[in-house]
Amino acid sequence: MVIKMKTIIQKIDATNMASSDFKEAAELLRNGKLVAFPTETVYGLGGNAYDSTASARIYAAKGRPSDNPLIVHISCFDEILPLVEAVPQNARVLADRFWPGPLTMILNKSDRIPKETTGGLDTVAIRMPSHPIANRLIKEAGIPIAAPSANASGRPSTTKAEHVIEDLDGRIDMIIDGGSSDIGLESTIVDLTVEPALILRPGYITIEMLREVIPDIEYDKAVLKRMRDDSIVAKAPGMKYRHYAPKGELTIFEGDTDAVSKAIGKAAEEKLRSGYSVGILTSDELAGSYEDLKKYVTEGKKPHENGALYIKDIGSRENEAEIAAGLFDALRYFDEVGAEFIYAEAFNDGGLGQAIMNRLMKAAGYHVITL
Repeated sequence: MVIKMKTIIQKIDATNMASSDFKEAAELLRNGKLVAFPTETVYGLGGNAYDSTASARIYAAKGRPSDNPLIVHISCFDEILPLVEAVPQNARVLADRFWPGPLTMILNKSDRIPKETTGGLDTVAIRMPSHPIANRLIKEAGIPIAAPSANASGRPSTTKAEHVIEDLDGRIDMIIDGGSSDIGLESTIVDLTVEPALILRPGYITIEMLREVIPDIEYDKAVLKRMRDDSIVAKAPGMKYRHYAPKGELTIFEGDTDAVSKAIGKAAEEKLRSGYSVGILTSDELAGSYEDLKKYVTEGKKPHENGALYIKDIGSRENEAEIAAGLFDALRYFDEVGAEFIYAEAFNDGGLGQAIMNRLMKAAGYHVITL
C-alpha cells in the first residue's frame, strides 16, 4: 500500500510577489523536501542540490532512472562558483549572452555537488532561469535547486500546474501554481567539458544563436540519431531514455506536406473504421485536410463500431515558438481524451524546429514514416 502525503498547492502571482509568498517553499527545500515550481521552459521539480537524500526523493517521486542527471538551478552568476571546479571563458561568454534564460551548461563539478544529483557523473548541468517565480524561489531558499521537469518519468513535460497535480499530487510536498510556462520546451543543454562544445539537447536557444558566441559548436551525434540507443551515457537529461510519451501509440509522418496529410488521413480512417480513438496533431496549414474524417465518426451501422476523432491544431508552421509552446499540452490532451493512436506531422529541422522534432521523436519512440 502506497501512503500518499498531503501536497500543498500555493498560487503565486509573478507580477506581485513578496518574500512571504516563498517562506514555506524555501523552508521545505532547505529541509530536503520537494517543491514543484514554474520556469519559463516547463515546470520543475525542485530539491536541495547539495542534499543527496533530496535528489533521491526526486528520482523516486518521478520514477526516474537514477543515471539520468538533474539540472541545478541558480539565481545569479556568482552562485555557480561553489558548484564547479572552474568556470571556463566559454561559460562566461554564454552566461553574458543567454543568462538568465533557457540555456543549461555542463561543467566539471566540485565536491560540494553529490553524485546522486549528477546521475553518478563528474559533471554538473547548471542553468539560471529567467522566470520571476523560479529565480525568486532560489534566492529565498538560499541554496542551488536541483530540478528536472515536474512530471512522471516518461510522460510529456508539464507546462501548467494542473499537469503537475495530475502526475505528482500526493508524491511531493508542494506545488507552486504560477500559471503557464511561456516556452513550453526544456532548455538547450551545452557541454563545455569537451572541444568543440557540443549541444546535448536542442531548445529555445538554437545552434544558430549559439554560433554567434561559439562559432565551432556542434550537435552531439546522439541528438541527430533517428533511432533509440540505450547504450548512450546520459550526460544530460533526455539523452538516453524514451521521454515525453503520451499513452497512445504516436507515429510521425514526414515529407511533402500534401503527401503527409493524405497519409495521416488514410491511417486515421482505417483506425476510425475499426472503432479506435484517434488523435491528429496538426498545424494551421494542414488542419483543414482532416475535416472529411469526421464522417467516419458519425456514420455507420452501429454507434459502437465507430471510433472517436480528436484533432489538435497547435499553430502555424511559420511560428515555431507557437508550435513549441503547445506541443506538450497537446500530447497531454490526447491522454485526457483517451486517444489510442496519434498521428503527427513532422516539422522543420532548422532553428527551433530542431528542438520540436527532438521532443516529438522521443515521444514517438522514433516511430517515423518518411514519404
